[in-house]
Amino acid sequence: MMSSNKASAHLKRHSHVAQTRSDNLFDFVITLILVLAVLVVAYPLIYVVSASFSSTTAVMAGKVWILPVEFSLAAYEAVFQYDSILTGYINAIIYTLSGTGLNLVLTVLCAFCLSRRDFYGRRVVGAMVLFTMLFNAGLVPNYLLIKDLKMLDTRWAIILPSAMSAWNVLLMRTYFSNSIPEELYEAASIDGCSVWRQLTNIVIPLSGPIVSVIALYCAVGIWNSYFDAFLYLSSKELFPLQVVLRNILILNQMDVTVTADLRDMASRQGMSNLLKYAVIVVSSVPLLCMYPFVQKYFVKGVMIGSVKG
Repeated sequence: MMSSNKASAHLKRHSHVAQTRSDNLFDFVITLILVLAVLVVAYPLIYVVSASFSSTTAVMAGKVWILPVEFSLAAYEAVFQYDSILTGYINAIIYTLSGTGLNLVLTVLCAFCLSRRDFYGRRVVGAMVLFTMLFNAGLVPNYLLIKDLKMLDTRWAIILPSAMSAWNVLLMRTYFSNSIPEELYEAASIDGCSVWRQLTNIVIPLSGPIVSVIALYCAVGIWNSYFDAFLYLSSKELFPLQVVLRNILILNQMDVTVTADLRDMASRQGMSNLLKYAVIVVSSVPLLCMYPFVQKYFVKGVMIGSVKG
């Protein structure tokens, strides 16, 4: 026993392969590139957060670099006094929750049927799902369809068109086919388990990673989407947060009453610039809070279908 322990310790001491100068240089270059990439990605985020907590004069004078200068909450006070932002925030939450829930239900049902070998015509249905990824009717036919369905300027115009994604269906079908053995279905059928109970009691409990990944994909896509709302909605009380954010960032629109209340603190342009950073932070908080809970499933979700076994 003593000799085996000494042998394992000896192997551990000599298992490390000495790196050459070229290896060290390669590691240094790769590390430097990664550090620069992190700085390029992280600095704009840090600047936006710091600028949102700074004063208007500091932001306009270019004094903000990394940390907030002349700490102030004036931008966030203006954000929550801006009725359109609060309404857009509520609408975005409604669209995201309802759209994600509907997307998950339809995706799970369709993917489960396509993953079953005893489903008659699954190749035809799978080809039809794949066809929607390759061909699209276009902007004008989609708009005419929404108009003919009487969904213009309604919440359904945002929820229903994105109710199911063909890519998510294929992704989840691959997970069901590769991760859940067919013998499990056979054993459940022998025990008298119906197809619906196989889905609810076997498939869904064993599919936590893919369900979490698809939910995050859908939530991020719906939360960040503004084009459909910009196209199909005309009532301001139905605008999601991203449309309001677009108006602030691109059209530079502000509520006149808010500007009048803040004239003693900063000019219209200064407060408008400060509002841009504050709204970006406010709109990103829900996704930042949700991401840590599904982060561990990301690698498994990305690797779905890459290896069979």
